[in-house]
Amino acid sequence: MASTVISNIFGVLSQTLLIYSYILIIRVLLTWFPNLDWSNPILSNISAITDPYLNLFRGIIPPLGGLDISPILAFLVINFSTSLINNLRFAFLNSSILNYYS
Repeated sequence: MASTVISNIFGVLSQTLLIYSYILIIRVLLTWFPNLDWSNPILSNISAITDPYLNLFRGIIPPLGGLDISPILAFLVINFSTSLINNLRFAFLNSSILNYYS
């Protein structure tokens, strides 16, 4: 029973990271339009949600020739984390199934 609850928690974390990666994609695409008004509440909220995470990687990888490639590393970390969480989720799910039939 407990492993099923833990598996569900990992499922929620995985879905949260998936939604966050979609928001991050929107943020990266919006940077292609330099004339956007970032004081717009929707745009400022997207920026407020994603910039702290992206700033972690901007400190590691500075812009090269005016091109910010830090989102690539940010996406790699999100994808690795999602994969790890899903593997843990299915490990707990399999252990609960095995315990059920034992």
